Amino acid sequence: MEQKIQELRAAAQAEISGAADLKELDGVRVKFLGKKGELTSLLRGMNQVSAEDRPKIGKVVNEARAEIEKLIADKNSALKAAALQNKLASEKIDVTLPGRKVHCGHLHPLTLTLNRIKEIFIQMGYSVEEGPEVETDYFNFEALNLPKDHPARDMQDSFYITEEILLRTQTSPVQARTMQKNTGNAPIRMIAPGRVYRRDDFDASHSPMFHQVEGLVVDRGVTFGDLIGTLDFFCKQMFGENTNIRLRPSFFPFTSVSTECDCSCPICHGRDSNCKVCHGAGWLEILGAGEVHPKVLEMSGYSPSVVSGFAFGMGVERIAMIKYGIDDLRLFFENDLRFLNQF
Repeated sequence: MEQKIQELRAAAQAEISGAADLKELDGVRVKFLGKKGELTSLLRGMNQVSAEDRPKIGKVVNEARAEIEKLIADKNSALKAAALQNKLASEKIDVTLPGRKVHCGHLHPLTLTLNRIKEIFIQMGYSVEEGPEVETDYFNFEALNLPKDHPARDMQDSFYITEEILLRTQTSPVQARTMQKNTGNAPIRMIAPGRVYRRDDFDASHSPMFHQVEGLVVDRGVTFGDLIGTLDFFCKQMFGENTNIRLRPSFFPFTSVSTECDCSCPICHGRDSNCKVCHGAGWLEILGAGEVHPKVLEMSGYSPSVVSGFAFGMGVERIAMIKYGIDDLRLFFENDLRFLNQF
């Protein structure tokens, strides 16, 4: 029995020493020390040993078990250390190598356009005002001289939440809010940029959500000539000094004298019949404007006999399409990196 134990000890030492990895080492442990292991089987056969030899044999078995457990523990530590070294070697970083280029993001073309619009009007002394996108019927329509029975109040054109609450169809309500907040305290010189919502199809020239910038000036002695000068200055700053404007009669309920403003094509300057922006017309419609209607002034607490004003409104997408020569509005919203990376 004692000789057999010594043979098992020697065999275990050899197999532990030769274990190449943790899985193989665990197999050796199970072989010798597991419930059905060889050393465990010897312990179960102790009842066959004579009573006087049991203490001696038991001592030898326990010493062998302790030695095998220590050898396994030492080998386990050595294998783990070797595995760690191998992992560190395989994941080693050469700090002398050049770093990977970080691709930085940039502003969206609509943001670039809106920032430029703000910049132009701020240098003319305009303030930037904001208002809620979920608006009341009063500020969105009534305060702008659009009574309940006005054709422009067709509910098919607007996103109504209740009969008195809707998603704003224009940023003009900010003008009414600003005038009423500063009732009687002219002058006012402001622009109101923001998102607006209308029940339009989503195609190359329409979107149910788009961006507008409304402008308003109220003061003593404001004339239509001041409006013309403002629009001419804006177009030259936005599209270049060679840009010209022309005005066409129009109608808006919130202005008494209304006009549509066109600018000369900044891409071909009217010299290319195949121009993808103006299609050879040479002119591009950019905004609507006019003198503030006396009723709009009165509803906000101003006297039309004392002050006058002008207002204008432009679509940011429209300005961006003209400035960058883009012929499909959907490109602004599709997040195609091939398009966005051009900016």
